[in-house]
Amino acid sequence: MIQKKKHGQMSEAVSTGIILTLSGGLQDAYTYYFRGKVFANAQTGNIIILSSNVMDGNWQGAFHYILPILAFASGIYVSEIIRGIFKELNLLHWRQIVVMIEILLLLLVGFLPQSFNMAANALVSFVCAMQVEAFRKMKGSAFASTMCIGNLRSATEMLYRHRHTKERGSLEKCLRYYGVIAIFAIGAGAGSFLIPYFAEKTIWFSCALLIAAFCMMFIREESESERN
Repeated sequence: MIQKKKHGQMSEAVSTGIILTLSGGLQDAYTYYFRGKVFANAQTGNIIILSSNVMDGNWQGAFHYILPILAFASGIYVSEIIRGIFKELNLLHWRQIVVMIEILLLLLVGFLPQSFNMAANALVSFVCAMQVEAFRKMKGSAFASTMCIGNLRSATEMLYRHRHTKERGSLEKCLRYYGVIAIFAIGAGAGSFLIPYFAEKTIWFSCALLIAAFCMMFIREESESERN
């Protein structure tokens, strides 16, 4: 049995996941605290508020929330289109193309005044959806960089599994998931802290994080694999 080095894609590395999660937390804080109490990532919350507005007959308020929901769905679809077209591209990984589009759209959002909040929210939701669809694993385990509910479920499941089986791998995954949630909270906290100073341009900090993730993806992560 021979040990050899295997080079994996940095899109699933912990370091990349941390940067994307910081960015995801910042984006959600940005739209909620600065762009009119709309969630960029948590579409469940938007659907609840949308339904409440519909029941109250507040159609303008309903439209305020249905737009980011539709934008989120569109972001998922476009991300899959990009994967299908550029999956075999050698110069760039298809996920890097997704990140490039994210950066450009968020740069645009930073120029939009609050009178364009609906457009800004739609663009950020679109970006979040592309990211959550393109980056779905960290070290081989499913995770989400733009929301917490799935990570919280997985972390607690791994905690239970470790408690009953004493498997070290389950504990490592548990701590990794809880760590991702903490990183998301730090990103959200940073966003709320920066908004009073940078206003609409706060989203550019997310661009900086995404640029770092884009550059890191040129690196090949080394991992050990076994061959008979």
